[in-house]
Amino acid sequence: MNNPDPVKIYLSQLEKTISEISRDDIWSVIQELMAAWRKQKQVFLLGNGGSSATASHMANDLNKLTIVEGKPRFKAISLSDNTPLVTAWANDTSYENIFAEQMLNFLQVGDVVIGISCSGNSGNVLKALEVAKTYGAVTIAFTGDNGGQIKDLADHCIMIPSPHIGHQEDGHMILDHVIANTLKELIEAEPLSAT
Repeated sequence: MNNPDPVKIYLSQLEKTISEISRDDIWSVIQELMAAWRKQKQVFLLGNGGSSATASHMANDLNKLTIVEGKPRFKAISLSDNTPLVTAWANDTSYENIFAEQMLNFLQVGDVVIGISCSGNSGNVLKALEVAKTYGAVTIAFTGDNGGQIKDLADHCIMIPSPHIGHQEDGHMILDHVIANTLKELIEAEPLSAT
């Protein structure tokens, strides 16, 4: 093959991107989620498009992958999954409201809201985080490249340092698995008296 190998290029660039993700930022998010688990707070996840799928996948992993027999379970909800409610809010008010309005039925002080937006500028994700902060929830953002508006809005932000949306979405799924697997190990090590 005389032309550059696109598979090799993609994977090499992705490997470089993953190596540059802030481990300190990942640990900050893990510690916040552990605090939520200890207090049995809810975790809301949301995003558009591919990020919607990541939100669903991460809710699945927080709810199932982290289970340790005899210990409390995570309470994670993906706000991207209820199609009738998403479309009702979008149709009757504005697409910007599809996550914030759903959250208002459940949100309590100390809950955690994870907004996933590659650009960091998705209007409905930004509004959800703004509402979450107003109600005393902890806000976490997964974003890409330079972080967009969300990096200054969220209490904790993990950026995937690449302008390539594929790398950003790949990175967000890796964050899901790193975080969920680490949380399970921490829950296993947690003394029963602390739960």
